[in-house]
Amino acid sequence: MATIFRDLSYRYQWLYDGISRLAAVSVGGEGRFRQLALQGLTLNSESKILDLCCGSGQTTEFLVKLSHYVTGLDASPLSLKRAKKNVPSANYVEAFAEDMPFADNSFDIVHTSAALHEMQPQQLRKIIAEVYRVLKPGGVFTLVDFHPPTNPIFWPGIAVFFWLFETETAWELLKTDLPGLLREYGFVVDTPSLYAGGSLQVLRGSK
Repeated sequence: MATIFRDLSYRYQWLYDGISRLAAVSVGGEGRFRQLALQGLTLNSESKILDLCCGSGQTTEFLVKLSHYVTGLDASPLSLKRAKKNVPSANYVEAFAEDMPFADNSFDIVHTSAALHEMQPQQLRKIIAEVYRVLKPGGVFTLVDFHPPTNPIFWPGIAVFFWLFETETAWELLKTDLPGLLREYGFVVDTPSLYAGGSLQVLRGSK
C-alpha cells in the first residue's frame, strides 16, 4: 500500500500538494513549513543558494524572493519540469545529490526540505560530504526533516504517514543522529529546533 500511495503522490501534482498541505498543518501551514529552515539566515540578493532535492519548487519559490542566484537540483526530470513551470526565475540542474556537478566552494547556502529521509544510510553520508564540499567557507547547510516525536501524541500520526507514503529509509532517519553525522564531516552544528511535538527538526551546520 505504501508503494501505491507513494507512486501516486509523485505522479499527480495535485495529490502531492494536498499531502504536503495536510502534513504541514501541525506547524501552521505549508507556507510556514517551507520557511522554517530559512528563518534568521543572513542572506542578500547576491547570495548563492542551492535548493537541494528541490522537487517541484515548493521551497524554491521562497528562496528566489531572497536572492537572484538560486539553483534547484533534483534527480527527477518530472519534478524539475514542474519546478521550472512553478518557479521559472531559478536555475535548475538534473543530478543526484550525492554526486553534484558543482565546483568546490560554490554556494553560500545549501538548503534541503524533507528530502534526507528518502536516502539510504550510505547515500546520506555521501550527500553530507558533497554538501560540505560545495559550500563556501562560512557557508551554511540548513535542513528540515523528520525527528522522533518528543510528544507521544504525535507518534500515531507519524506512523500512519510513514506507512502510507514513506519507505524504511524514513524510519531509519528517526534512528539517525543527524547533528552528530554532520559533525563527523566537519560541520559546526547548532542545537536543532523542534516543531510539531518534536516530529520535525530544523538543523543548521556551518562550514
